[in-house]
Amino acid sequence: MSHLNKIENTGDLHLNRNLSNRVSHIKPSPTLAVTARANALKAQGVDIISLGAGEPDFDTPEHIKAAAIQAIQKGQTKYTAVEGTLSLRRAIINKFERDNRLHFAPNEILVSTGAKQSIYNFMQALLNPGDEVIIPAPYWVSYPDMVLLAEATPVILQTGIASQFKISPEQLEAAITPKTRLLILNSPSNPTGICYSEAELRALIQVLQKHPQVWIASDDIYEHIRWSSDPFCNVLTLDPTLKSRTVIINGVSKTYAMTGWRIGYAAGPREMIEAMTNIQSQSTSNPCSISQAAAEAALDGDQHAISSMVHAFKLRHDYVVASLNQIKGVSCLPADGTFYVLPQFQGLIDQMPGIQDDLALAEFFIQEAKVALVPGSAFGAPGHLRLSFATSMPNLEASIARLNQVIDKG
Repeated sequence: MSHLNKIENTGDLHLNRNLSNRVSHIKPSPTLAVTARANALKAQGVDIISLGAGEPDFDTPEHIKAAAIQAIQKGQTKYTAVEGTLSLRRAIINKFERDNRLHFAPNEILVSTGAKQSIYNFMQALLNPGDEVIIPAPYWVSYPDMVLLAEATPVILQTGIASQFKISPEQLEAAITPKTRLLILNSPSNPTGICYSEAELRALIQVLQKHPQVWIASDDIYEHIRWSSDPFCNVLTLDPTLKSRTVIINGVSKTYAMTGWRIGYAAGPREMIEAMTNIQSQSTSNPCSISQAAAEAALDGDQHAISSMVHAFKLRHDYVVASLNQIKGVSCLPADGTFYVLPQFQGLIDQMPGIQDDLALAEFFIQEAKVALVPGSAFGAPGHLRLSFATSMPNLEASIARLNQVIDKG
């Protein structure tokens, strides 16, 4: 069994009887596992290029770091309100008005330790055993496990290259049952980088309007990392009547290169945000006070750093997509944003002796090419691999060269 297979199957091991049943239903994050393995190999002196990490390689802008330093100097090192400082929540409100023409009150905003916690809080507040959650695949790796932790049932809707990794209104309608409680939409998407168009979202909204029991989680964390000429939109910007059952998830990690600062936020109906806040009060309490000051500076301050990062990501994207599509047996859709692509490697897998699936191919690449990629199976997309181009162009050029070299040998 390959090392990556072991990573995938960790959650299936028989666990100590002293552990809860819910632990047996989930597994460690595959993206974090791949990154950890790449870092371990680097520490051993192995020349690994990791294309697994989902974080910008740029530094946090200076004015944001300066705001954090100033907060420390001013003694802003105590507990804050569980839901976040009022000034940060006002900055988030201003962001929604400025960027999305959406209006929220302070008690409709919850600041958490990353967007991941925001989603977790929402699922814990909303879901009961037996509820169903519709998750389009490919999906971010944590969605299904968070649903399982809430004792609900993930309902996976498969997509592929032919549909540009997007669900159709017909798929959505067919998947909704009396048990359906939540639909998760992530646009631009991790892992595909694909965005839903306004017309496509409106078609999904028509279905949702017929099923008022279904809530929507709009994961907008990559909102600003886009190069599509179309303006950003989500279900709520297109249909404000959905506000009573929509929670928007966002954060500063991706947009401002602040992954380690751990600040995400949720916006939604007051009653839901209050319930999510109660859950957070019994887990982490407030997010880091210093990080909140930095996030406030990020949202309220100069936004020019975003465009320079997005420009660099687009150049890398164009190089990676063109290079991958030159490899026999590989097909890569261009992305609309993020810093990921999800090329299909099934044609290559089929022609390589001893390689049965994307897990084995990822293991082959890390062993032979010294390039770390994340198996698509982790995202509900077997036969694919996720490649992050949140690294330098020299690293990307070297990675492509290494992949070509070992493929030619194989």
